[in-house]
Amino acid sequence: MPPILAITMGDPCGVGPEVIVKAFDSPGFADGCLPLVIGDRLALERAIELLGSSKKVMQVSGPEKTFGATLAAMADGGAIPLWSCAEPLSPEDIEFAHPSPAACEAVVAWIREAARLAGAGFVDAVCTCPINKERLHAQGFSFPGHTEFLQELTGAKNVVMMLAGPVLRVSLVTIHVSLAEVPGLITKELLRKVIRITAGSMLRDFALKSPRIAVCGLNPHAGEAGKFGREEIETIRPVIEEFEADAELSCRISGPWPADTVFHRAMSGEFDAVVALYHDQGLIPVKLAHFSDGVNVSLGLPIVRTSVDHGTAYDIAGKGTADPGSLIAAVRMAASIAVNRGNLEFGCANRYDSK
Repeated sequence: MPPILAITMGDPCGVGPEVIVKAFDSPGFADGCLPLVIGDRLALERAIELLGSSKKVMQVSGPEKTFGATLAAMADGGAIPLWSCAEPLSPEDIEFAHPSPAACEAVVAWIREAARLAGAGFVDAVCTCPINKERLHAQGFSFPGHTEFLQELTGAKNVVMMLAGPVLRVSLVTIHVSLAEVPGLITKELLRKVIRITAGSMLRDFALKSPRIAVCGLNPHAGEAGKFGREEIETIRPVIEEFEADAELSCRISGPWPADTVFHRAMSGEFDAVVALYHDQGLIPVKLAHFSDGVNVSLGLPIVRTSVDHGTAYDIAGKGTADPGSLIAAVRMAASIAVNRGNLEFGCANRYDSK
């Protein structure tokens, strides 16, 4: 049976419901998987009306162990399967660009439910639509975002953010911190963890037998032998040498490479993934190459989780112009990872993750 994918609606006052409907209307969207939306019926039906779609929302009921048969039966019927786990929202709750407290509570409940279903094995992967962190924080949500919340829900020890497209895959050592903080945060221990988790994911999730991973330098020209900084000499290069010295590991780790050329080399096929040291170092090239089909992948979770690589887009919510490309790519990648995890013997990949 194809993998079952839980798609959380995200903020119902943003473009999440719209891109979900557009994705279901896209030819081949559900090929190779059985998607199940976790969200609100009214928000989905409003998006269907907005877009003039012929899709119908079909409520899925339990027990959860029958999801596969239920979704397979719906697959050819032109329906959007919906699993509800929160109080139904009213029109006032889902005003475009103005999420209510009830909408914020529902968003959190949908994420929590998706993690529960994946952890129990009722779904094979989770794909998340965008949330508005500022509005959630104002309602008491204490996590920086999806990733940290899912890490808490699943008990994962270490999680790495990767942005991936059809060609370029980039994992991040540091994420949402000021540029001034970055040098002090890049320690040998942190760099080891990110490289190990990235390597394990390349083997397990992307089914690469001998992946090539490039590590960026922090400074211009990767420090130019210490002329522009010593982080490459004192921190980054020693960690890479540790991996190079371990003959039992099948991944090839190299660097530190100057960031102004390494992404071109990766795009040209020389590397399978790049480890970037800070947010914009990694995300600028990814979004330049894969603006409409980039995917956020959470590496290190015990469940498969991908996400769209865009926000709630309040400025265009309700206009029918949102691009579903990132959601389509995220669903397809989640399905591929779920299949790879099911097919692969994890011994080598786990050796990276467990150190």
